[in-house]
Amino acid sequence: MMQRPPMEDFTLKETNPPLGGGKVTGDKLTSTYDLVEQMQYLYVRVVKAKDLPGKDVTGSCDPYVEVKLGNYKGTTRHFEKKSNPEWNQVFAFSKDRIQASFLEVIVKDKDFVKDDFMGRVTFDLNDIPKRAPPDSTLAPQWYRLEDRKGDKVKGELMLAVWWGTQADEAFPEAWHSDAAAVSGTDGLANIRSKVYLSPKLWYLRVNVIEAQDLQLTDKGRYPEVFVKAILGNQVLRSKISPSRNINPMWNEDLMFVAAEPFEEPLILSVEDRVAPNKEEVLGRCVIPWQYVDRRLDHKPILTKWFNLVKHVGEGEKKEIKFATRLHLRICLEGGYHVLDESTHYSSDLRPTAKQLWKNHIGVLELGILSAQGLMPMKAKDGKGTTDAYCVAKYGQKWVRTRTIIDNFTPRWHEQYTWEVYDPCTVITIGVFDNCHLHGGDKSAGARDSRIGKVRIRLSTLETDRVYTHSYPLLVLHPNGVKKMGEIQLAVRFTCISLLNMMHMYSLPLLPKMHYLHPLTVTQLDNLRYQATQIVSMRLSRAEPPLRKEVVEYMLDVGSHMWSMRRSKANFFRIMGVLSGVIAVGKWFDQICNWKNPITTVLIHILFVILVLYPELILPTIFLYLFLIGVWYYRWRPRHPPHMDTRLSHADSAHPDELDEEFDTFPTSRPTEIVRMRYDRLRSIAGRIQTVVGDLATQGERLQSLLSWRDPRATALFVIFCLVAAIVLYVTPFQVVALLTGFYVLRHPRFRHKLPSVPLNFFRRLPARTDCML
Repeated sequence: MMQRPPMEDFTLKETNPPLGGGKVTGDKLTSTYDLVEQMQYLYVRVVKAKDLPGKDVTGSCDPYVEVKLGNYKGTTRHFEKKSNPEWNQVFAFSKDRIQASFLEVIVKDKDFVKDDFMGRVTFDLNDIPKRAPPDSTLAPQWYRLEDRKGDKVKGELMLAVWWGTQADEAFPEAWHSDAAAVSGTDGLANIRSKVYLSPKLWYLRVNVIEAQDLQLTDKGRYPEVFVKAILGNQVLRSKISPSRNINPMWNEDLMFVAAEPFEEPLILSVEDRVAPNKEEVLGRCVIPWQYVDRRLDHKPILTKWFNLVKHVGEGEKKEIKFATRLHLRICLEGGYHVLDESTHYSSDLRPTAKQLWKNHIGVLELGILSAQGLMPMKAKDGKGTTDAYCVAKYGQKWVRTRTIIDNFTPRWHEQYTWEVYDPCTVITIGVFDNCHLHGGDKSAGARDSRIGKVRIRLSTLETDRVYTHSYPLLVLHPNGVKKMGEIQLAVRFTCISLLNMMHMYSLPLLPKMHYLHPLTVTQLDNLRYQATQIVSMRLSRAEPPLRKEVVEYMLDVGSHMWSMRRSKANFFRIMGVLSGVIAVGKWFDQICNWKNPITTVLIHILFVILVLYPELILPTIFLYLFLIGVWYYRWRPRHPPHMDTRLSHADSAHPDELDEEFDTFPTSRPTEIVRMRYDRLRSIAGRIQTVVGDLATQGERLQSLLSWRDPRATALFVIFCLVAAIVLYVTPFQVVALLTGFYVLRHPRFRHKLPSVPLNFFRRLPARTDCML
């Protein structure tokens, strides 16, 4: 049986790394690249060569350059029969791993048996200059080649050599010495750091109004006509027109997700359901994107008529002019925000149209420092290994760090920046194991493994403060929750205008079109699924690709699927919210039962004051809330929130519940297990059904007070209402309130354990349960 790890392993830990190569001064740091530790690298840019001597029988050469520093060796690509080659490649050697005192740049001639030495250039590491941005890049210079004895030989090599940091512009594209085992151009591309942009997504609204003069094959029957719309992989159908004739009407909206650049055309077809599983195409039309209008608000756009093309035979099309037409209103909706993430942790809430964007209110800076204690994710040469990289997503910008090869404690120290338009947004950072180091067919079919992820809500951060914490990387497996390691991050949220940020809290969360013309829950779910598919497909086609499994994990694509564990967690979250109300109820019950006589007397005095001076009620309530808020300020959270295993019920989930959560859709489990789970779901649904029925019963009893379903009960209630109206009219309200309050707060010796008369009367009222089958 798997032992549960101690809870302290899953906690957030505050760290104090040496950021920016200097010390923290207040909340600000000393350098511009200040949320990461400065890592020193030796950069070698090999630009080109000229006048290289011929080594072959033909008098030509196949040159390439080998950059050698101690045990590390990097090579450029080679050129066939070229004495003036151009490479323009950069090599980076980490200073922490350098054990040599000289750098050798050797020009060699590619040969079948043994590569020939053509010449070299050597550098003493102590003589190499330092460069730090924003200094301009170091200009390359021509160096005369030397033989092994140090004598000058024919040929020159253009080089630039300098000491720099990871802030250097050459860093992302450089060959790194710690990735020397990676082979092939594809493999090198897959380990480099990159910035990606999500495609610009639009909602496409197709308002199908009507069709005219349909050409029916069987004119003796009433047609069942509908419209089918296709955009790429998205297929939608309208309802069958209620007007069963050759001029059907629908007035129905079909919503799609489209991404720039628009590639697939919109195809509409009018079809007739001639049999239960058989449709006949009455006409088709392909709508080019130049006919699609863009709107930024709720004002209706002009409608258009489109001629349908009738399919006469296979491969043959005939346009019937002035006959079958389709009346449409098509537009790209720029006033909506296309939801590709869950609304609970969205990183962007702006509308699609850039004209509607407001100015940004702040800047988010993220330093991805390092990870500790990573688990081995795969086996290589008989031992476990991990090739870790990070992906961060906020807004439309995705960033990917370089891959650190074969290291359980990788150090990235890369810093990224985003503009912030809304503080109530979330940044997501995921850690993955790279399974595509060798590119090509060797990695075909491999999937990058997830190591864990972290979410940070910006509104929980204090402005201009640097948060340095080590976050646990937790992943739920079929055998339970597992800690895969820890990631160390540095985060700073800088506010440009405090007034503008405070004003954001008064604005709607989503653009106004979501409230003026809201989409249904079903539409939003379908559109979100389509949006995530488009984003993952486009990013997986980038070079190097951000793979589909990575994008889907970052966007939480499967979070809407049924999970017993999540259902329990949400139930206990509701109970946690109601616990405050329950606690107040228990406290009031103690007051009514005089558990603490002094407190009860004070409550009596406060009650009398509020009844005699009702204008003090609201000020007292708000003053009380103010004092509570000020009092709790001392215990305000000092750390950002992180994944909570206890809240998620991940540490106490039953193995079968986890197996059900990881099951495919549709299920792939044996029939016996599916039957057991179905029976369990029925039992849970039965309890929910009982609770819902009880709530309905109480509501129906309220309705029956005046419905005369029980004539005696309704007569008693009506007479009581008349007497109460007369008494309340002649008695001052303050007297009634005082008498009611004193009755509720009466001493226990004046109480009975039996239910009160009003409660007895209410429970005897009829409900519609008698009419249920």
